[in-house]
Amino acid sequence: ATAPPRSPLPIGRLSWGEAAAPNQKPAPRPGGPGCCWALPTALLCAYGFFCSVRPSEPFLTRYLLGQHKNLSKTQVFNEVYPVWTYSYLALLFPVFLATDYLRYKPVVLLQGLSLIITWFMLLYAQGLRAIQFLEFFYGMGTATDVAYYSYIYSIVDVDLYQKVTSYCRSATLVGYTVGSVSGQVLVSVAGWSLFSLNVISLTSISIAFGTAWFLPMPQKSLFFHHHEAAADGEAAPKLAVWWLSEQKVDIVKVLKDLWRDLLQCYSSWTMLCWSVWWALSTCGYFQVINYVQGLWEMVLPSHSTEIYNGGVEAASTLLGAVAVFVVGHIKTSWAMWGEVALALFSFLIAAAVYIMDTVHNIWVCYASYVVFRIIYMLLITIATFQIATNLSVERYALVFGVNTFIALALQTLLTLIVVDASGLGLDIFTQFMIYASYFAAISLVFLGSGIYSIIRAYRRQEQMQSRSPESH
Repeated sequence: ATAPPRSPLPIGRLSWGEAAAPNQKPAPRPGGPGCCWALPTALLCAYGFFCSVRPSEPFLTRYLLGQHKNLSKTQVFNEVYPVWTYSYLALLFPVFLATDYLRYKPVVLLQGLSLIITWFMLLYAQGLRAIQFLEFFYGMGTATDVAYYSYIYSIVDVDLYQKVTSYCRSATLVGYTVGSVSGQVLVSVAGWSLFSLNVISLTSISIAFGTAWFLPMPQKSLFFHHHEAAADGEAAPKLAVWWLSEQKVDIVKVLKDLWRDLLQCYSSWTMLCWSVWWALSTCGYFQVINYVQGLWEMVLPSHSTEIYNGGVEAASTLLGAVAVFVVGHIKTSWAMWGEVALALFSFLIAAAVYIMDTVHNIWVCYASYVVFRIIYMLLITIATFQIATNLSVERYALVFGVNTFIALALQTLLTLIVVDASGLGLDIFTQFMIYASYFAAISLVFLGSGIYSIIRAYRRQEQMQSRSPESH
């Protein structure tokens, strides 16, 4: 499954957007590659960790507005950041198919290369057009995140899915936390320049790229390559066998099967409900995290005082992880109360965004942002679990990809109208008022739907009880 994207410039890895792997999976492969799972898992975790250690991330808006790039706030918020949204949307679907067709590793390498180009340009590129071009490469790096989160399922056996998934998620979480904390310490205590932090980020990503070359090449994938490749003893004609097998792949048939599976998945009301919330809320979530550094910059300009963006990002990630852990132990009937819970928590998200926008105090903004991220991480984990239940790995990846694509399409529309200089090009405070209203509207929609579902369920229960005596 794809991973939830990061911000238009790499402001944060959102790996808690994806929860556990699906419950139902293909049968284990006796004697398959799962017996050698430790090495590829360790290499992939190392890649994820070093890719996430980016101490410059929480300070990128400040970096772009400062003497290194000397861009204006209008250029950064209304002309640079929107490019990430457009490029991510354009690349998501072809990358989704290419990842499976090429069997993951080439796309993992492409991600590493894209991120290296992104940070190299952050260090040395100058001018608006160059920074916009940089955004395209970061959009490619974000879109190719799908390879990292799906590679391991083609290497290990089914009974190890839950274990290796937790390892890969933990690696990115620890890496991002280490990056955020170290960035804050180096800026606040050691007095390092933001340019130096970007050098560290580039170095860490380069280490990750080097690590990725040692990943074993998978012999199968979820959609295009269902059968094991030739044994190692047939290494002599290996290239010819691989080429011929690639030509036999019927892409049209695969796409038709995907479409049929998609229609079947969304025929369930529960699946449709949680997926609609996923797409709508993720759209708003992307917008808030993409532009929150701009809001902080307007509330308290970083050139005149000390800022603590790194500490806030680390705190929100760790507290969100705690919330995700706790919700995994909550026993409740999400089928009955899920829509009402989504409505209430969406209202809390709207309130947090509204407070960020109207109370022009940096500490209130920081606290509201932490609450905002915790609630979203909690809800998206519940939504992921509800959607993943009773789905195979293939359908889980498909539904996750489609939900993310819809969220990006909505975000693109919202960006084009509200943010982009060719649209309304609104200031940052007006933007966040719109985002607060957006989440409030989501809350009202699901509150009405939830009340209707509860009334309908109770009426059905009363009808069944009233028919019970007649049956006797």
